[in-house]
Amino acid sequence: MIRPITLWPFPKEVIRRISEKVQCILTVEMSAGQMVEDVRLAVEGRCPVHFYGRTGGGVPTSSQVIKKIVEIVPDNLADTLLQLAEVR
Repeated sequence: MIRPITLWPFPKEVIRRISEKVQCILTVEMSAGQMVEDVRLAVEGRCPVHFYGRTGGGVPTSSQVIKKIVEIVPDNLADTLLQLAEVR
């Protein structure tokens, strides 16, 4: 997980290095997706970039984030994640 404290300078090198080691990236934002495009630019097509956002100041809960992860990972991993998180 990367949680940037500031977005300037944007941590594009960190994101680029991570994109070489993962199957996909999920950006979670309290917005309509202002950062997801910067992440896609840093990734340069190395892996898919997915987005989950909430507007209006709502903080995404861990259950909501896990459900989004389950949507994008293969079924065999989704079951394991759900069991670990006890979200059903």
